[in-house]
Amino acid sequence: MNRRSFIAKAGLGSLLASPVNWPFAANAISNQAVSKARYIPESNLYRADIVIAGAGLGGCASALAALRNGLSVVMTEETDWIGGQLSQQGVPPDEHDWIENQGCTELYRLFRQAVRAYYMDHYPLVKEEAENPLLNPGNGVVSALCHEPLVAVKVLEQLFAPYISNRQLILLKEWKIKDAMVEGDMVSQLVAVSLRSGREQVLEGKYFVDATELGDLLPLTGTAYQKGTESKHQTGELHAAEQANPDNQQAFTMCFAMDYVEGEDWTIPKPDNYDFWQSFRPEMEPKWAGKLLELNYSNPKTLKPKALAFDPRGTEFDGQLNLWNYRKIIDKHNFDKGFFEGDISVVNWPQNDYFLGNLVDVKESEFRQHVEQSKQLSLSLLYWLQTEAPRPDGGKGWRGLRLRNDIMGTEDGLAKYPYIREARRIKAAFTILEEHVGKEQRAKKLGLPEEKVEAASFDDSVGVGYYHIDLHPSTGGDNYIDFSSLRFEIPLGALLPKKMKNLLPANKNIGTTHITNGCYRLHPVEWSIGEAVGMLCCYSLSHEISPKTVWKERERLSEFQGFLQSQGIANKWSPITE
Repeated sequence: MNRRSFIAKAGLGSLLASPVNWPFAANAISNQAVSKARYIPESNLYRADIVIAGAGLGGCASALAALRNGLSVVMTEETDWIGGQLSQQGVPPDEHDWIENQGCTELYRLFRQAVRAYYMDHYPLVKEEAENPLLNPGNGVVSALCHEPLVAVKVLEQLFAPYISNRQLILLKEWKIKDAMVEGDMVSQLVAVSLRSGREQVLEGKYFVDATELGDLLPLTGTAYQKGTESKHQTGELHAAEQANPDNQQAFTMCFAMDYVEGEDWTIPKPDNYDFWQSFRPEMEPKWAGKLLELNYSNPKTLKPKALAFDPRGTEFDGQLNLWNYRKIIDKHNFDKGFFEGDISVVNWPQNDYFLGNLVDVKESEFRQHVEQSKQLSLSLLYWLQTEAPRPDGGKGWRGLRLRNDIMGTEDGLAKYPYIREARRIKAAFTILEEHVGKEQRAKKLGLPEEKVEAASFDDSVGVGYYHIDLHPSTGGDNYIDFSSLRFEIPLGALLPKKMKNLLPANKNIGTTHITNGCYRLHPVEWSIGEAVGMLCCYSLSHEISPKTVWKERERLSEFQGFLQSQGIANKWSPITE
């Protein structure tokens, strides 16, 4: 199938037209001249309409929304890969069952289909997959679109290419925000530092977007925020802790990729901390099932011991998940025979979740120490798989497992950045609670059977999403917290800090709680949050009003929601036939 046929069959139509040609809402800024980012040498600053810190999915979506509406953007990124959890963190997209048809923005769907088109353009797919509009390169269990991190980077770079060329976008890779200038309740400038040269650069904008993985702009700008666990007394949430603990946060993970070459020995040197991790037993409440480096764990929903399986040949096990198939990003059978030596799988499992320390509000030395310890855990898991993991034939270890540093784009073979599940969260104009999106608590609140209940409907909704409430083991010793949620909406009030007027969150740093973060933190929801924030900056600038005015004034809010819808952002779920 050629690209034109694929686009038609996939139903993309005008979606794959240049983002510059996207339709515009009435009274938007489409008739204005395109704004350009400027460098002011005498002041050593870049000046743009919007400054975005962090080029993860939320940051990229914010930037694309602003750029397609003619605004200028400066965006920084700590690593040399844009794409956040999908690329630098090496995690294939965690998505819901309806993602091909609804429950995300049209721009996110464009991105997904562009990933498929990239494989069709550049890889030798077998005929059946070359004609498959729902191509899943890896056929991983976790997603309908398991693919290599670098492909996400390439597709995002293609989307940004025209805006970089015409100077609407200044993209500063391997730069980190180190300071902020704030005047009252307005941010005026950020200071970025090059992680390569140490050179500093001032960034000036009208709006500032915090799309960092940990909500780094919040303390730098004095924006009020929450972190860790709230108590039942504070939130009234069914699954909240009895006592609040700001230092009790979800585990993070240093992911890696591997393939399997049968008959060869790719065993890595024994990691320095292997003896510690090989014997490590998590101290959790409820109790963890055995050692961390074993093929079992606590079932997230029941917290009872659950056996897992592992076989890099892709074997299916009756009643047990073969971890090899879980986040498989390349299925060799999708490609011409012999093109890949074997499948490629990403390791983001219970066995390499790191929960012995936090990355938020710690000194740089402690941050680096925990990242290094997490790397040691992941390498120890690989070494254990190569030398000790039980085999179906009664043997031990799979020495043909090969660490694929090329897949992650690093020397050590581990992801460029930790996979972050929990960040600082703004103290927002409105906070999303479990009673709004948790199936059990919502059913109790409304007095309805769980099968009849729906999530709270927000008048200020600016997007939709879905994922079950999924909290991994925490630094405070909590085992999994995993339970059913409902197809939810994204309220505008949760994107607005209580005080700051021109700083907006676009990642996992919105107004959720520790509990509801568990369903608002995944790939398509982060994208939806970011895109809504980019659109909010556009609308506010073009009408010369504040985001809070948009939120508070009913006519403005309704007009803004129409603006969103005109550019492919639904704020309500369509009826779904199960």
